[in-house]
Amino acid sequence: MRINQNVAAFNAWRNLTVTDSMMNKSLEKLASGLRVSRAADDAAGLAISEKMRSQVRGLMQASRNAQDAISLIQTAEGALVEVHSILQRMRELAVEAATDTLTATDRAKIVTEFNQIKAEIDRIAGTTTFNGVTLLEGGLGSSVGNVGTGLVPSAGIANIVSTGAAADTYTLSFVAATGVMTLTDGVDSQEITVTPPTGFDTTIVSFSAFNMDITINASLTADIAANNTFDVTAGSASVLVGANAGDTISVAVGDMRVAALSLTLAAVDTVANAVSAVTSLDSAVGTVSTQRATLGAYQTRLEHTIANLGVAAENLSAAESRIRDVDMALEMTQFTR
Repeated sequence: MRINQNVAAFNAWRNLTVTDSMMNKSLEKLASGLRVSRAADDAAGLAISEKMRSQVRGLMQASRNAQDAISLIQTAEGALVEVHSILQRMRELAVEAATDTLTATDRAKIVTEFNQIKAEIDRIAGTTTFNGVTLLEGGLGSSVGNVGTGLVPSAGIANIVSTGAAADTYTLSFVAATGVMTLTDGVDSQEITVTPPTGFDTTIVSFSAFNMDITINASLTADIAANNTFDVTAGSASVLVGANAGDTISVAVGDMRVAALSLTLAAVDTVANAVSAVTSLDSAVGTVSTQRATLGAYQTRLEHTIANLGVAAENLSAAESRIRDVDMALEMTQFTR
C-alpha cells in the first residue's frame, strides 16, 4: 500500500501557523505598546531596560528625598528667623540698660523682658522638629556610642537610639522594685515607670525630654546602677540624593540653645553686665547668621540637585522607552504585511 503526501498542504499549514503566531505577537505589541513584554522578545534589551528602570525609580525617590531635606531646612531656618528677632530685641534691651539714667523700676522691667525672651530661645530650640526629629539642639544625625556594659541586651536594654538628642554623656538607671527608669545628662533628668515585656517582645521607652528612645526586653529584671553611661556624638543628617548608594549630601544644624550661644550668663541687671551682654549678643547674632547662611547654601544646592535629578530621570526614561516600547508605525506595517 502506498500513502500519498500532500506536501503543498503541509507547507501551507506551516506557513499559516507561522503567520498566525506573528500576527498574535504583533497584536500583543500593538495592544500593550511594548516591544519587549517578555524576556523571549529581547533578552538583552529586557535586562538593560530593567537596569534603566531601576535607576529611574531611584532617581525619582532621590528627588523626593531632596525635597524632604529642603522642607527640613526651611523648618529650621524659619525657627532661626525668630531666634534672630529675639537676639536683636535682647541686644536692644541691653543697650537700653547700659546707662545709669534708669530707675530701679525701669531696670526691673527690662530685666524681666530680657530673661523671658532669653528663655524663649531654648523653648524654640527644643520644640522645632521635623518628622519628630529635633533640629536646633545639635542632635540632628547624632549617634550613640561608648555604651556601658550595664546597658546591654542581657541586662534588659536592647537598643538606645537618639532621635535628635544633644551631644552629651547620659546616665540610664533602673530600679526593679518600683519599675522607675531614669535618664539624666547630669543637669536635667526624666523618670518613666516601665513594665518589662515578656517572652521575645520588646518595648520602646521614649524619653521625650532628651529625644531618646530606649528599647527594653524581658531581661530587665534587676537594678541598673553601674556601668550605665553612654555618649551621644553630634553629627549631621545624611540624605541619599542619587540612585546609587553613597550618593549622599550631609546637612548639619548646630546647637542654637542659650548655652551654645554663650548667653547663659548674659544679664542686664547692672550697667556693667548690660555692656558685657551687648558683646555676647553680637557674637550670638553672628552665630545664628552663619547658621542661616549655611542652611541657605544647603537649600540652593539641593534645589540644583533636584533639577539635575529631573533631567537625568527624563533622559533615562527616554532611553528605556526606546528599548522597551514598540514603534507603532513599524509594528503596524509588520502586522499588515
